[in-house]
Amino acid sequence: MMLGESHSLKHEFPELENLIDHLIASDMHFAKEAARYNSLDTEIRKLELKGSPIEDEDMKRLKMERADLKDELYELLQKASQ
Repeated sequence: MMLGESHSLKHEFPELENLIDHLIASDMHFAKEAARYNSLDTEIRKLELKGSPIEDEDMKRLKMERADLKDELYELLQKASQ
């Protein structure tokens, strides 16, 4: 994995791009969580590109939070696609 690599929702799930757009426009909870996920991803990328000027445990916590959010959002995407 490259440092600073994008993990945005559309990058992670390109096959679900239209559904992501639809849910962001129509589901307030999904939109809020997607915005939080993408903001967290941006923060992590900036820190990685600056050489991770935070403690390893803090970076690990941020990445775990991003992974948990991604799992939650993917579950919402799966339910919406049924």
